[in-house]
Amino acid sequence: MSGPDPETKMQFLFALRSKGVTDQRVLEAMENIDRGPFIKGLFNERAYEDMPLPIACGQTISQPSVVGIMTQALKINPRDKVLEVGTGSGYQAAILSKLARRVYTIDRHPRLVREASEIFKALDLANVTTMIGDGSHGLPDQAPFDRIIVTAAAEDPPGPLLAQLKIGGIMVVPVGQSDAVQTLIRVHRTETGFEYDELRPVRFVPLLEGLGKDGNVR
Repeated sequence: MSGPDPETKMQFLFALRSKGVTDQRVLEAMENIDRGPFIKGLFNERAYEDMPLPIACGQTISQPSVVGIMTQALKINPRDKVLEVGTGSGYQAAILSKLARRVYTIDRHPRLVREASEIFKALDLANVTTMIGDGSHGLPDQAPFDRIIVTAAAEDPPGPLLAQLKIGGIMVVPVGQSDAVQTLIRVHRTETGFEYDELRPVRFVPLLEGLGKDGNVR
């Protein structure tokens, strides 16, 4: 796929700015990563609209403005090591790869991880490591992380993820019941504990434990 035409790309970036994505590094990353390859089938032609779209395994790809706002809230530095819980289509991890030194992304659905890995390889995103697993437990072997982003809603910020956040680190996570409006929370880990900021209402699939139904698929 050749990517969007210049007018479509301009409208895409305008939509991001109008929704509050103003960080220049984030905008450049989102300009450089084409959303098209991450959306397959009938919905591909809507890849450049600011809306969530269905992907495999009953999951969704978040609307670009939410991806931008979550990424912006992380305040990623070029030397940061980032953990993403919920690979999904891989789009969010691809954006992160343009901003951070290293990105680890984990998902409970093997099919999603495989398909995202293929796109990362095609885009030559060598600093992204994909893993199949229960993201609610994080990745203890790679901890601590400078930044953690969770792309599924938990009732509370998960304890194992908080524990894997460096002092001075930031985590962005949607919090709330799965059947109600959730709130995007930014967590700063300090020397003495955690500070929480509420950013905006959002709607995400719930953060589930264990592997997905395709967990045994090779």
